[in-house]
Amino acid sequence: MLTYETLKTKPKELVALTGLARREFEELLPVFGQALHSAEEQAQPALRKRQRAPGGGRKPGLRTVEDKLLFALVYTKTYPLQVVQGQLFGMSQSSANEWIHCLLPVLAAALEHLDVMPERDGARVAHQERPSTEAPDLIVDGVERRRQRPKNREKQALHYSGKKKHHADKNVVLVHTQSKRVRYLSPTLPGVVHDKALVDWVKIQYPPATTLRSDLGFYGYHPRVREHLQPKKSLSRRN
Repeated sequence: MLTYETLKTKPKELVALTGLARREFEELLPVFGQALHSAEEQAQPALRKRQRAPGGGRKPGLRTVEDKLLFALVYTKTYPLQVVQGQLFGMSQSSANEWIHCLLPVLAAALEHLDVMPERDGARVAHQERPSTEAPDLIVDGVERRRQRPKNREKQALHYSGKKKHHADKNVVLVHTQSKRVRYLSPTLPGVVHDKALVDWVKIQYPPATTLRSDLGFYGYHPRVREHLQPKKSLSRRN
């Protein structure tokens, strides 16, 4: 059973399961705790009608704030089946489902408070960029996530990535080269959509003097930036 008390002494496992080092986890913890307290206070009026003796009722599967944050981070980082998530934290699938729906909005509120959530509107990226003495250096890339094969034939064709030979969903992300922070996350589209078609559709407006880096999946993309660094497309040799 996973608990933060045992995992915090295993830095490699903590990063692999949550995406955060111990220092980052403990910086997020107090903000997450405040967001959790606010969510519990908002839900309290609905619970006042219930009468129960002190100490009665089912004991919570996640006893500490640290374990609740760990639960939410493990789920968002690894995205396992709910039955697997339940086994990791010593609970049933139904309990895991309840905790997921309870804690994910709390985690989102904490990350919003820290201003580390990615922008979702491409037109606002230029205004969302934090003031800095250095010109922004960004990487734009298309990312795919494998998904279950749809039963509908039309959806199968939409989500099938011929290059990767699997069904997938796709997003475009914009990442700082120095901080590695995701500053923009596009809407999710089927895996068949090409990277350039997707980035053209979202119409990202970049901050002034941006240096943008991309791979050949964005060949032909001409954003308004100071410099667009991209590998040269090699010409096939003639025999």
